[in-house]
Amino acid sequence: MRIVCAPSGIVSYSRPNQGIMDIHQGGFSHLSLDMQHCCSGQELENFRAKEEELKGERRQEEQLEAWQREKRISVLEDSSKIGRRFQKLASVGKENGITFPIARAPYLLRDTKRVDLEEVLLELHKACIRYCASVGGESIVIRPLFSGVEYGKEWEANRKYYLQLAPVAAESQVTVLLENQCQNRNGHMIRGMCSDAGLAAQWIDYLNKEAREQLAAEGREIHGDCFGFCMDVGVCNLCGQDMHEFAVTLDSRLKAVVLRDSDGQQEGAMLPFTCVSQGQPKTDWLSLIRGLRQIHFDGDLILEIQDTVECFSPLLRPMLMSLAKQVGEYFRWQIEIERALKKYSSIVLFGAGNMCRNFLKCYGEQYPPLFTCDNNEERWGTIFCGLEVKPPKALLSLPPDCGIFICNIYYREIEKQLREMGIESVEFFNDEYMPSFHFDRVKGV
Repeated sequence: MRIVCAPSGIVSYSRPNQGIMDIHQGGFSHLSLDMQHCCSGQELENFRAKEEELKGERRQEEQLEAWQREKRISVLEDSSKIGRRFQKLASVGKENGITFPIARAPYLLRDTKRVDLEEVLLELHKACIRYCASVGGESIVIRPLFSGVEYGKEWEANRKYYLQLAPVAAESQVTVLLENQCQNRNGHMIRGMCSDAGLAAQWIDYLNKEAREQLAAEGREIHGDCFGFCMDVGVCNLCGQDMHEFAVTLDSRLKAVVLRDSDGQQEGAMLPFTCVSQGQPKTDWLSLIRGLRQIHFDGDLILEIQDTVECFSPLLRPMLMSLAKQVGEYFRWQIEIERALKKYSSIVLFGAGNMCRNFLKCYGEQYPPLFTCDNNEERWGTIFCGLEVKPPKALLSLPPDCGIFICNIYYREIEKQLREMGIESVEFFNDEYMPSFHFDRVKGV
């Protein structure tokens, strides 16, 4: 599972050195490629609008031609400009050992009324797929068409569009990822394209099936699926969706997850766990982690934290990026907790309290511990939840392939104790995001 940093708010594409340095020093090795920087939604919105305005007002032909000569030629009219706009970023990233495994294609403004840009978008997205492949990218997020698409005909319009991208994706060996959307309706965020996980799963299955048939008929070689899904947690939060159900429904089709926090009412891109009210998170991280753990998610976790970054002084950003990386690692650890359990032929717990009880409730049958330890001498030799409680020195006689899982909130203190004893196979258990847990607490332990 890769931890990927989104560059928005951190990296200047004209002077990328400092932003890349902050990301690298923070511990990140992977950066997403945000192709809005080669063509923004506003640039798409304004594309050829001036020509139409001049034509509509029946201005003199000379005036129109003069304006066309003077205006900057955009990437929309010369797709070779994509590489030039990212040249510095790609070069500095390579120098710092940064890779670009996933990209995000340019997209229309959410409230756009333009319905004449499909052909322009198609050529632009094809060029983006090719450029993504040229820098070693494996997938690219391309949002579904929505502007001008009739209600009830969303599948027909997008099926045709995505299948036109399939040959380029297959040739480039880049997976195109659809993404869940929301829309603004009279000031309220409601569900948009691909926000129904069941329907999104059907779309992906149908697209992959038809793409395989289409490519086989053309005699093209096929490398895996052409299509997958990227789950935007921020959109799920705005739409009040059950993220556990969303992830489980998509299952193996889910290739990337965008992690960003918000208040659930307005768009936001804050560091996870930082948007809270009265000590409670505004995003249902419990639901998300449970869902990703259940499907054994192994794709890209993309941290999108532009709002948080922009509130910090540039002097503090190296420390912020280090924190962001640790947050990403925490998500990975929570999602992969069962992989840690599977590494060892046997396990022992350290701690005879509430967290130990919750471990046994969730994993005791599948991964039965040999015993548990505790620093409280009064508990040595007693039985706790069916496990004998032994002193820490009992750990010294264990084989090297036995894992010791700390089930106590004083993780760092106990880890230091065990390391000083010469014990190396030290792991952590945490019951914050378990499939189930005991609501009644054991007192005095």
